[in-house]
Amino acid sequence: MNLIYNAEVVLPGQEAPLLGYVAFDNGRITATGCGQPPVALLEQASECTDAGRRILMPGAIDCHVHFREPGLTHKATMATESRAAAAGGVTSWIDMPNTQPPTVSLEAWEEKNRIAEATAVGNHAFFIGATASNLSLLHSLPFDRIPGVKLFMGQSTGNMAVGEESKIEAIFAETEAPIVVHAEDDSIIARNLSQLKREFGDELPVSLHSRLRSAEACVRASERAMELAARYGSRLHLAHISTAAECALLDSGDGAKRITAEVSPHHLWWCDSDYTRRGARIKMNPAIKSAADREVLRQSLLDGRLDMVATDHAPHLLSDKEGNLLQAASGSPMVQFSLPAMLTLYNDPAMVARRMAAAPARLFGIEGRGAIAVDNYADLVLVERHEWTVSDSDVLSLCGWTPMAGEELSWRVVRTWINGEAPGISSMALRFK
Repeated sequence: MNLIYNAEVVLPGQEAPLLGYVAFDNGRITATGCGQPPVALLEQASECTDAGRRILMPGAIDCHVHFREPGLTHKATMATESRAAAAGGVTSWIDMPNTQPPTVSLEAWEEKNRIAEATAVGNHAFFIGATASNLSLLHSLPFDRIPGVKLFMGQSTGNMAVGEESKIEAIFAETEAPIVVHAEDDSIIARNLSQLKREFGDELPVSLHSRLRSAEACVRASERAMELAARYGSRLHLAHISTAAECALLDSGDGAKRITAEVSPHHLWWCDSDYTRRGARIKMNPAIKSAADREVLRQSLLDGRLDMVATDHAPHLLSDKEGNLLQAASGSPMVQFSLPAMLTLYNDPAMVARRMAAAPARLFGIEGRGAIAVDNYADLVLVERHEWTVSDSDVLSLCGWTPMAGEELSWRVVRTWINGEAPGISSMALRFK
């Protein structure tokens, strides 16, 4: 049995960490408590860790990552990205389907699981992508092992958008599992591109990305997804919300909701004025918006209109990020720095744990994870207040860079436990209720 004591423990239902202890054995939490551990527990422990009054949190669950394998392993692999995740306190991750080949069949999903089990660390799962031709498959998937269906309602990396309205409507009408939507309207983006070319010619700077992939494009598509979800009673989850107007469409609080939403650290940390110092490193889809949008996003995470944080971790080589607006790839790595960044931004470990661990587990029905509680898996992360400046040299992702380089953080991860062990060559498939 392992015992962590003298820790400020983030426990379910508590607004602030409490000085206490956590014991775990065979991968599961066996005891928690306030104050010093009982003598009997100390005597039973084969390994004791004095946390030194550092904060002990549940491991973060990132429900939106692109680990690029199979097919794009020059950018990232499950092995490299899962280790970056673990170093950043992310103990469970769910990978998106726009790989090569795309995860749009049971065979492709099974292949991803084989790769994860052989090479990755952490607890894993994989979304199935919805296409115009695989609707019949979506009726018969093992949703106790698959968290849901990813639907691109606008083109992004991987060219998986379902553009045909009748097909989109059928997906909402006939899919019982959660539908995770990338909501951007391609017709509005095309109109914006024409306007920008009239104004600036063909050499469009990256700083125009928020005008190309505008707030209107996001809001229009999110409204459409929400209308379909309401019509058919679908379980809808909106990915990477980036605008104040979308937040206004959402219900606040943490109660039972059929329509939920996530926000990425990128959209909480930067705004469109940061293109001058960050350039294509912060170019992603949907685009980073205005400072006013960012402020509403930050508040919406507090009041529950935005239910959780998910990174949309999307590594590219730096060479892929070169060029103008239409040449530089969209997407940035973030999984290693998301937890320290959110702790720095909010300075509230209990709130961050709710949005990065408890909420993902609740919204997707992940069994046995998301909180420090008896019988849950011992997915734990020890963090401390520490002032430091992020550098590309800190990066464990294969791409070797981060948009956070040069940013000052005030928290860092000290140690991570996954299923009660230090991260090693082991990966457990997540299970869903």
